[in-house]
Amino acid sequence: MSEVQTIDLMFQDTPGVIASYVFDTGDGLAVVDTGPTSTLGALEAGLEGLGAGLGDVRHILLTHIHFDHAGAAGNLLARSRRARVYVHEKGAPHLINPEKLLASATQIYGDQMDTLWGEMQPIDADRLTVLSGGEGFKIGRADVHALYTPGHAVHHLAYHVGDELFAGDVGGIRLLGKQTPRAPTPPPDINLEVWRDSIETLRNLDARTLHLAHFGSYPQGQAHWDGLLNTMQVDAERVKEAVQDGRDFDYVKDQFTEVLLSEMAEEDPALPALYEFACPPWMSVQGLMRYWTRKAARSAPA
Repeated sequence: MSEVQTIDLMFQDTPGVIASYVFDTGDGLAVVDTGPTSTLGALEAGLEGLGAGLGDVRHILLTHIHFDHAGAAGNLLARSRRARVYVHEKGAPHLINPEKLLASATQIYGDQMDTLWGEMQPIDADRLTVLSGGEGFKIGRADVHALYTPGHAVHHLAYHVGDELFAGDVGGIRLLGKQTPRAPTPPPDINLEVWRDSIETLRNLDARTLHLAHFGSYPQGQAHWDGLLNTMQVDAERVKEAVQDGRDFDYVKDQFTEVLLSEMAEEDPALPALYEFACPPWMSVQGLMRYWTRKAARSAPA
């Protein structure tokens, strides 16, 4: 397994929603984002299809700690006793003690938590490599550069490994090659200013391939980043205008979703249903409404 391999985690039995990426370091396998525990079986099956198993994983590179990216990390460590997790310093405490993370998510997902995400096991601190971003380190024969890329989350990292760039969610949602990437903006950490800075950091890296958790691998090129910046601005301004007009969440959600899915359908008729599942528009509206409301409060005169 010399090249990066994509494993479709078949989230909720749906293809093309959440990906993990796997490559051989010469010191065991590296997995970029484990997905949630509810898809650990699909990760195991994907590894078996490559002639490996969970026990061959030595390095778990987490872009951030949201459940769809990191939920299975503790369970994977239990199956691979020599594996380590690499995570940003702002995310590490929540992997050691996930109680606050679980409580916050339960407020959103309620009794769907187990069905969607499964169990999230705590991780011993001595099995974490804690990063701040900017580090370069070697795992086996692979030279890894961790890049601090906030905007989607304050604990977000991207990983640059040779010709490969693993962008997590800061690279946007792009479910088909013809789709213009869109920014996933769930609460609570959305910050559009720093997200744009993160894009500028990544777009000029010397990498051949861009790997997105949602979903797939694409050429690293300016067109991807230009498209993401444009749709990010358009989506944000739509929500900003509604907030300034005093519209409530339900109104903004309905209007935003209708327009967004209509634009998706123009790109490909299959996109609306898939996109709505991969990145529920109501969550993006929640995050953007929170962002604009807090921004207005900070700029208000004392």
